[in-house]
Amino acid sequence: MMRNMLNRFAEVPLAAWLIGALCAVYLEQWVGDPLTELLLLPKIPVLFGCLIVLKTPKLIPSTVVFLILIYAVPICVIAYAVRKPANMIAAKLFSGPIWISAILHLGLLYLILHIWSDISAYRELTLKFTLIAIIVTLSLNLINGYMGEFSCSHPGFMALGAYGASVFSLVLFADDKNFGEALLPGILGPFMFPLGLIFGGFISAIGALVVAIPSFRTRGDYLAIISLAFTFIVKSLIENLEFIGGPRGLGSQPDFSNLLVVFIWTVLCVWIINNYVQSVYGKATNAVRDDEIAADAMTVDTRKTKMVTFMFAAFWAGVAGGLFAHVLRFVNPSTFGIQKLAEVLAMVYFGGLNSVYGSIVGAVSLSLLGEALRPLELFKWIIIPLLLILVMIYRPTGLIAFKEFNIRNLIQPKHIPEDEV
Repeated sequence: MMRNMLNRFAEVPLAAWLIGALCAVYLEQWVGDPLTELLLLPKIPVLFGCLIVLKTPKLIPSTVVFLILIYAVPICVIAYAVRKPANMIAAKLFSGPIWISAILHLGLLYLILHIWSDISAYRELTLKFTLIAIIVTLSLNLINGYMGEFSCSHPGFMALGAYGASVFSLVLFADDKNFGEALLPGILGPFMFPLGLIFGGFISAIGALVVAIPSFRTRGDYLAIISLAFTFIVKSLIENLEFIGGPRGLGSQPDFSNLLVVFIWTVLCVWIINNYVQSVYGKATNAVRDDEIAADAMTVDTRKTKMVTFMFAAFWAGVAGGLFAHVLRFVNPSTFGIQKLAEVLAMVYFGGLNSVYGSIVGAVSLSLLGEALRPLELFKWIIIPLLLILVMIYRPTGLIAFKEFNIRNLIQPKHIPEDEV
């Protein structure tokens, strides 16, 4: 019976699951508050009940009932009920330009995230930081996974991007005590904000060039040493530049990073990096990772390939830093230290090397796990490292390693037996 049920759910396409999730988040909006009162919960579980049950274990049964009634049952029932029309629509869209189907699926996904995060500001902030973590993890995976090097410079790149984008916004669109009156009307800010993120990304790419020129002339672990030194140099440099706040940090960034902006940049990052790793440069990067000498013998310009990939990864780390600064609306050099490096490395190696899927899974799972275990305080930093150790023992390359990301496989229609049509 269980196998038959699983086979039936295997016929449900992604569009049907998204429709089910959309109905579930709408249901939470409508009946979430009355249901929490009925179940004697203090409030709607903002992070799938993890925070509530860790603070008050006696509320575990009520929380489980809430999640079943609001999420599990509606999603499964509605997804299964609409599987046939969803498959038919997916088949028609799949036969046309693939970008139309992809945009419709992404539109549904964003609508779900928007409604889900509208319950509380905490949900929205957590979701934004999770999306930014996907960008950072993907960019580091380009170096540590696809290129096969070990870089520790991503906190430095994020810091350069964060301060570059912040200075761009504050100088042009905000009246700030450090930079004086705005040079342009604030109404133009949201439209020119992408230029600020690109500006921060280019500053990070220039910083990557400073690291790449000396380190790629050497072999072995020198990149790790030089890149770690670069992170400390950037942190120390920012701490000693008073015009950008010094060790006190830089605040009052305009609120340009709403959920839609962060979501669009995350989608762009996944799409562009996925295209890059499947391009000629991506294949050359993999060849350098597998055997640099053999790649050089096959006319691959190994030094140029490594430098281009390294700067490309740094650019996206800078974009992530710019988004991070404008979401938090404050940036401090201490944010981009060893702890940030440990977090990003953990996401890369937990999710899986050489895999876009792996980067997304690693970033989402560890970001949400870190928030879910927040009530445990000190024990949180025992549980997460133990989990990473277990993954490294049983899955040394990560949960989903060396797997190509193919949007067609996600949005294609599923097979429906002829006797049910």
